[in-house]
Amino acid sequence: MSNPVIVVHYHELWLKGGNRKFFLGKLFTALRQSLGGVPVERIEQPGDRFVVRLGEGASVEEAIRRVQRVLGVAYYAVAHPVERDMETLCRAAWDEVSPLRFANFAVRAKRSDKSFPHPVTEIESTVGRHLLEQLRAQGRDVRVQLKNPELTCHIEVTPGPLLVYARKIPGPGGLPANTAGRLACLLSGGYDSAVAAYHMMKRGAHLSFIHFYGTGAEPGESSLHVASGLVRALVPYQFRAKLYRVPFEAIQRNIVQFAPEGVRILLYRRMMLRIAEVLAGRDHALALVTGDSLGQVASQTLRNLVAVDAAARMPVFRPLIGADKMDIIETARKIGTYDISSEPFHDCCPVFMPRTPELSARPAELAEAETKLDINSLIQLGLRGTTIERFSYAEGRVEATEPKPLVRADQQHTAMA
Repeated sequence: MSNPVIVVHYHELWLKGGNRKFFLGKLFTALRQSLGGVPVERIEQPGDRFVVRLGEGASVEEAIRRVQRVLGVAYYAVAHPVERDMETLCRAAWDEVSPLRFANFAVRAKRSDKSFPHPVTEIESTVGRHLLEQLRAQGRDVRVQLKNPELTCHIEVTPGPLLVYARKIPGPGGLPANTAGRLACLLSGGYDSAVAAYHMMKRGAHLSFIHFYGTGAEPGESSLHVASGLVRALVPYQFRAKLYRVPFEAIQRNIVQFAPEGVRILLYRRMMLRIAEVLAGRDHALALVTGDSLGQVASQTLRNLVAVDAAARMPVFRPLIGADKMDIIETARKIGTYDISSEPFHDCCPVFMPRTPELSARPAELAEAETKLDINSLIQLGLRGTTIERFSYAEGRVEATEPKPLVRADQQHTAMA
């Protein structure tokens, strides 16, 4: 019996015209890296799909788990390899569809190997007739429906065995990893920023992560373990990642001492953007990413977002700006970050929370509130305490280094100023 085969399809990459070869090459690399450690004979590209031929002893379940996190994959299927004759093909198609329940069906064939003597129309009609006869013999009220069938039996004619499958598994879609440049994501520890990062990864961006944490938490309540856990969950989508860990409480205390109470949170966020820009520049990132959703909390009103952004020189991307909270949580469950973000942790932003936060700040108002702050010194303060944790994903495992101090942080800021 032949080893299992996974058929991988993509959609959006067909729109890339002359750049298609680049994107397909990245998708091939991502498949190969994701399946590292799984016995794979080879990965082929017959026509408009990839065919992963698993080796002896390969776990199909593990291979599926890996492919599920390969960005750029529209859907995939575990296919049954069968000998290259019509009688065997018909039997294999019946074995594939007979356990399934459906009211109508169609057979669709693709022939990338033209040496197979039967044309596509003959394959589809012969197999379809055989399936219908078997279904009727079982007394099942099923009919053929060529347009929008409930079930499709797929047949792939490749240079090797014929491939048969009827159960398509949705992939994450999007673009392959590391095809769209670098971004830096402000990772809070909550549901939103991790989901925002995932959405940008799906568009091919490579993200580094910046987490601001409070140092006054009770033992075991620090947000650092949550931030590290979120990066661990996300790094399989892009294979490598950095987490910058920035202590923020001393900066907050300075803001509380010199700034009006109502705008504290907004000034926190402006300082976070300034520090994040320095760290983003260190990684050659072109923009920042946050998990803001319009109107979700007081600091995320439209006017407040605009006023906060006025402190940044880099663009700030907010992929969740129009997202519903329930949709965000659903995505967090899907990508494996929900349980991590649900853990108790000490969030630095609510510290020294104003009793009546400003809902409609203006950039000039916040700039005026910052006149008593030594902005450059506060940036330096944050950078001096920053540590870096590096993550890598290979052979199905995530490895992380011990956090190390940011090297020459003050020189980095001077270069960016």
